[in-house]
Amino acid sequence: MAEEPITTTTTTLVTPEKEPSSEASASTQEVLPKETEAPKSVTETDLPETATKPEEHHPPTVTQTETASTEKKELGDEEASKKEVAEEKKNMIPLNLGSFKEESSKLSDLSDSEKKSLDELKRLVRDALDNHQFGSTPKPEDAANTTTPEEVKIWGIPLLEDDRSDVVLLKFLRARDFKVKDSLAMLKNTIKWRREFKIDELVEEDLVDDLDKVVFMHGHDREGHPVCYNVYGEFQNKELYNKTFSDEEKRRNFLRTRIQFLERSIRKLDFSSGGVSTIFQVNDMKNSPGLGKKELRSATKQAVELLQDNYPEFVFKQAFINVPWWYLVFYTVIGPFMTPRSKSKLVFSGPSSSAETLFKYISPEQVPVQYGGLSVDPCDCNPDFSLEDAASEITVKPGTKQTVEIIIYEKCELVWEIRVIGWEVSYKAEFVPEEKDAYTVVIQKPRKMRPSDEPVLTHSFKVNELGKVLLTVDNPTSKKKKLVYRFNVKPL
Repeated sequence: MAEEPITTTTTTLVTPEKEPSSEASASTQEVLPKETEAPKSVTETDLPETATKPEEHHPPTVTQTETASTEKKELGDEEASKKEVAEEKKNMIPLNLGSFKEESSKLSDLSDSEKKSLDELKRLVRDALDNHQFGSTPKPEDAANTTTPEEVKIWGIPLLEDDRSDVVLLKFLRARDFKVKDSLAMLKNTIKWRREFKIDELVEEDLVDDLDKVVFMHGHDREGHPVCYNVYGEFQNKELYNKTFSDEEKRRNFLRTRIQFLERSIRKLDFSSGGVSTIFQVNDMKNSPGLGKKELRSATKQAVELLQDNYPEFVFKQAFINVPWWYLVFYTVIGPFMTPRSKSKLVFSGPSSSAETLFKYISPEQVPVQYGGLSVDPCDCNPDFSLEDAASEITVKPGTKQTVEIIIYEKCELVWEIRVIGWEVSYKAEFVPEEKDAYTVVIQKPRKMRPSDEPVLTHSFKVNELGKVLLTVDNPTSKKKKLVYRFNVKPL
């Protein structure tokens, strides 16, 4: 007689607005009987102390169940998986180039020596302003008065006597390992470059480009950093490439548009003590033109040098996804222009693990659909969900079936989104009424999902009686899969 499959069940109580991560729940192992007792109604005494007591309605209960796969493995599946793993190892893509933990932006967290360096830098900046060493053009009414200190701002913030000034100066100190004189020299050079490049005027210009799909901001990471996406594959478009890089003037315009984009993004950051004043950058290397494009290589090198010299400590993390083998060669070219501190912030991921790498830092509901998440382009319309609607993640092991049970305690309309990265699984949805003699309602017949199918499925179901909605994903492959889902409840 065959053994009954061992089942792992995780149950959590959630509100419709925000569902906790599946990874945060405690789990126990038990063998499920063939028939389960109908769920009892939730009462106020059943709620954990940390949960919000419902005032007018009972929220659903979510149960995640893992069993053995009932789908037949397709021939060649295991062999394809092994080839994929071997190819990734062959390319030798490193996950990261060193450990990095972002320093606190709270001034109270500074060590005594760091506070001393900050005070010393502020004193030197005061002397430089009093003696007009930053070279700014004085106001007409102050032109003849040499005793009036300079008024210098950077990213819209005065160098001194502002609640945000200390955080700005700390960036220059950290970029130069708290060497005060080196930090002051860097600050002076940055102010000079900004004046020569006319940064403040550039921010206000109405520049026209076709790069909105090449560089864009979208959502936040798990720690609140805004996320910037750089999509190099867009430059496979020859017309766009030539329009951007074909001559020196176009390359300079490209640099100006990127600096304008960065400046506007920086001015939205929080420079107060303890605020988020850094950006999480995602670099998508899929279909990137490669090393043969010398114009792109030259423009990138110039941009790296400018950013490192004039925008200290603005990158929290640099994630490179869909990384091809040749990029490691390219990295050896730009690597010498980066400090060890900058290198330690880098993370690399090959095509097969890019989504999972992003999820380590960014919640799925914040990740764009094209990168494995649930978030649609702001220009598109998704009336049922927003960036604030949290998603849950489940790892579906090879040869297993994962069932998400959403137990309903009142009449409502349930709306959900579900996806499995890369699919290659079978998916079905059904409603099982609480009443024993009632029929199961098939919402979605078992459907084999291919990698080419739509990335996200959206369903809705009006519940007119107590019961549960079952979302089942069957993974017959020899590869683990990442299941992402979320739901909202609309009372009827």
